[in-house]
Amino acid sequence: QVQVVESGGGLVQAGGSLRLSCAASGRTVSRYAVGWFRQTPGKEREFVAGISWTGDSTYYTDSVKGRFTISRDNAKNTVYLQMNSLKPEDTAVYHCALKDSGSYYNKDSYLYWGQGTQVTVSS
Repeated sequence: QVQVVESGGGLVQAGGSLRLSCAASGRTVSRYAVGWFRQTPGKEREFVAGISWTGDSTYYTDSVKGRFTISRDNAKNTVYLQMNSLKPEDTAVYHCALKDSGSYYNKDSYLYWGQGTQVTVSS
């Protein structure tokens, strides 16, 4: 079984930065692609960013391009989401998930999910 744990969330002012971490353990997690999703109450979980298992390919939703950067360290089984120039609309619970096939943008492609970490951006 694979366990996924997110960390690094918190409260930050608009324009500030946070770095989220996604630590995975269990099987050979370095072989999985990873996605970050976010969710607010009453809304669907939405794709934020994704990275291939090699780290060579990255994907972003339009609203975070140029502000967020996803990266991974397979030696540490950890994926990071560096979030800069944060806006109040980035407030959400951020979830990390692992997949081995399917679209990065579709949450149904992902096999293993973490519980999430809260990010709150004040104006």
